[in-house]
Amino acid sequence: MSLLLMGVGFGLITASVLALASVGLTLQFGVTNFVNFAYGEFLTIGAYLAYFFSTVANLNIWLSMLLAALLTAGFSWLVNRVVIQPFLKRRAPLLILLVVTIGLSLFLENGVQAIAGPSFQQYVTVPGAIVNIGPMIFTGQQLVIIAIAIVLMTGVHLLLKYTRIGKAMRSMSDDPDLARISGVPIQRVTDLAWVISGFLAGLAGVVLAINVTSFTPALGSQFLFIIFAAVIVGGIGRPYGAMLGALLIGLVTEVSAMYIDSAYKTVVAFAILVIVLLFRPQGIFTSRGRV
Repeated sequence: MSLLLMGVGFGLITASVLALASVGLTLQFGVTNFVNFAYGEFLTIGAYLAYFFSTVANLNIWLSMLLAALLTAGFSWLVNRVVIQPFLKRRAPLLILLVVTIGLSLFLENGVQAIAGPSFQQYVTVPGAIVNIGPMIFTGQQLVIIAIAIVLMTGVHLLLKYTRIGKAMRSMSDDPDLARISGVPIQRVTDLAWVISGFLAGLAGVVLAINVTSFTPALGSQFLFIIFAAVIVGGIGRPYGAMLGALLIGLVTEVSAMYIDSAYKTVVAFAILVIVLLFRPQGIFTSRGRV
């Protein structure tokens, strides 16, 4: 039982990281209706920007994380305006957009590697005091990561539920043409969705790098499959489903690592994804939970 609860503790940390990343991806999909396969590289960019601020500029890791997330948000907006929008204006098929984002993913990963090098990097951080909650053991740093995820997920809920821009996002997700003729500012809402997605990706990249202790330019691309698993299990385009999917994938993969070789955690996530696709391909959440 203690082994199980230890796995639950590790699972909560992984779920926190995964929730930040998966909600960002599903928000972007919910508004634009196509998947950004370069999303993993946004995590990598956030991680390396924070590394620059914390080592070269000698800033606190949490301040570095905030600056990195803001810059990643700006970069995400730029990608939408410079790379994606020209194809949308030409009414390019969905397949073309997918190919574009895959090409962008390869370009960004190799660009980061050319600038930062292929070697492992590591933040210089203080884990903080050890906190025991029953048989579960957390460091102060890990508790901060969990708190960040809770605060941001609450913020996303409040945004979608109680603000005009959140309601506009939901209307665009349900029917973009109806939203357009109803006076919804399509461009502004799309821009904001990309900004929020990039901000969450930047945060997720930093906390992921802190959690795995060392990272390379392949950080985001290696984690992208787990993000997709959480998003699809919860129901793609559904933020609450992404949160639930992140919790499920995080807990199951880390608990399984207590009993089998941890190298098979990704296989466990893939098995969950296959089972959900076989029996409930629309995901855990119904269409009412969509952005």
